[in-house]
Amino acid sequence: MLAVGFALGVYFLPILTAPDSPETAVLEQKAQNAQYTAEFNRDQRGNDFLHWGEGKVSVSPTMIVHQGRLAPGPDYKVYLVPEFVEHEDEFLPVKDNSVLIGDVKTFDGFLLDVPEGVDIEKYNTVLVWCETFGEFISAAKYR
Repeated sequence: MLAVGFALGVYFLPILTAPDSPETAVLEQKAQNAQYTAEFNRDQRGNDFLHWGEGKVSVSPTMIVHQGRLAPGPDYKVYLVPEFVEHEDEFLPVKDNSVLIGDVKTFDGFLLDVPEGVDIEKYNTVLVWCETFGEFISAAKYR
């Protein structure tokens, strides 16, 4: 029973403590600088009722902008991946060739700075990943 309580705490704490999502106007303004756009959708092989994302993803050399929704969960990370994947069994073999962009703390859109030295042209997919549970959330091929 203690393990179940702990797992529920790990899952719900980020949801309960999530900061406010960026304002829609801010997301729209930042997305205007995008070099690429793509879509997260709920129809990927790795999606289920707890693990999904939807909405527009905009990628520039300095920022990744998501205008949409993610299923709430803990420890979400955004990666750029060199090939399109849509399930954890496809991502794990290429994870070492992917680059971590940052943490997702909001579930109704996010803004993440692309770290200095990351070349978005070396990748073609934005992926949201739950690090704690090793779960695929969503991916979008941007080029």
